[in-house]
Amino acid sequence: MEFFNQPPVIILKQILFTVGWIPVAVVLLLGFKDLWLFYIQSKWGAVQRYIFLAIDIPRGNEQSPKAVENMFSYLAGAHGSINLIEKYWEGKFQLSFSFEIVSIDGYTQFLVRAPAQSRDLVESAVYAQYPDAEITEVDDYTEGMPTKFPDDEYDVWGAEFIQVKNPAYPIKTYVEFEHQMGDPKVTFRDPMASLMDLTSSLRKGEQLWYQIILVPIDFKWPEIGDKEISKILREKIKTKNNIADWIINLFMGIIGAFSEAIYSFGGDYETKEKKDEDDSLKMMNLKPKEKKQVEAIQEKVSKLGFETKIRFVYIAKKDVMNKPKVVNGFVGYMKQLASMDLNNLKPDMDVTATSTAYFFKEKRVNRRKSSIVHNYINRSSSAGRSTGLLNIEELATIWHFPVESVVKAPLIQKATRRKAEPPMTLPIAMESSSADLKEPIFDDEIEIDGEPKIIPAEPDFMKEEAKEENKQQTEESKGAPPDNLPIA
Repeated sequence: MEFFNQPPVIILKQILFTVGWIPVAVVLLLGFKDLWLFYIQSKWGAVQRYIFLAIDIPRGNEQSPKAVENMFSYLAGAHGSINLIEKYWEGKFQLSFSFEIVSIDGYTQFLVRAPAQSRDLVESAVYAQYPDAEITEVDDYTEGMPTKFPDDEYDVWGAEFIQVKNPAYPIKTYVEFEHQMGDPKVTFRDPMASLMDLTSSLRKGEQLWYQIILVPIDFKWPEIGDKEISKILREKIKTKNNIADWIINLFMGIIGAFSEAIYSFGGDYETKEKKDEDDSLKMMNLKPKEKKQVEAIQEKVSKLGFETKIRFVYIAKKDVMNKPKVVNGFVGYMKQLASMDLNNLKPDMDVTATSTAYFFKEKRVNRRKSSIVHNYINRSSSAGRSTGLLNIEELATIWHFPVESVVKAPLIQKATRRKAEPPMTLPIAMESSSADLKEPIFDDEIEIDGEPKIIPAEPDFMKEEAKEENKQQTEESKGAPPDNLPIA
């Protein structure tokens, strides 16, 4: 009482000198820790070497996105544990992968940027699902492009795409694009078809960059699903306690135990019995939407997951730039995957998108343009918005090789078919040149052993096959790689 009877100024002064310095010290220590981590991790990350691998799938690909889902599950093996010394003294952190789709002047290429030491891991993952694929190391296609805006020749629009709701909720996946009825070749409506049509329609001077940064994580990530399910079921959520929480919980526990001891003398257990009965009826009392959410969350967290960051950049020369077509087209591609009662992906208009409102618009827009291009080129998983969480099924939906029976984009780079030698027992006929096949062949009469023989004309279907082969060779000659995607 003597303490509280003092003047307020003296009370505040004594509190400040006694315990008031503790929160200030904690804030300073946390800030110093973050600065040190940034410095030491930047130093370690600067010596890491990455490679770019261009992946060309075989023509006539009929593999569903399930094959790419298996690829991602294999790449999850790149996750490694880092101890305290490695993290805070050496600056080590989990290296990431970048799965990218680039369209330059309408030429579309699928690429993977990976740590050099993980090259064998990536190639094994691809060849296990696509044995006839071709993997080629190439240079970074972003080299030579402007990184500071405004620029005299180029303009840019870009943004990160973020999950609208809690990452525990899934987006619509490729499984929901499969239909049970109709021709087997069209039962799967590939969501990649719209993106491939968009990338193939770009004109000379236009470029579309699309990247998904993947950071392998451990098996603890399903905890976010458990917490969200508990929230839907209106259960008490258990959280990890720090020292302050432990002291508060200890104090509240003592009070609660004392209250319970007094209350127990009344012998009333009706409340506890009613609570147990309510717990057993929670799922039955949920609304249909809540039941669907619980099941969808449980399905999502049952698969492997990655921390993810999605970036989109449309950069083009000012005289050919067509933002309404390309930007709206890419946003439309992402909106295909929206599940309104679960989750969806949207452009981050608040922080990273290259559009602003109100004050100093031009200056702020140029700063955002420079930032999004710089972060894209660096393939940074920390710059911009916080990373999201997607499982391998969701990732295979937003990045996979198109199913060729559905997607007909002509300028997607594909590997040539692997040719097999004929068996030794197969008789070989006289060879004829390709020019002979193009000449019309008519019925002709010759004499063999004194008897007239008629050579029949070439059937019509052989003529059609020859025409189709010539047409395919003509199409293959189109869409050569641009100059800024050289083979290393």
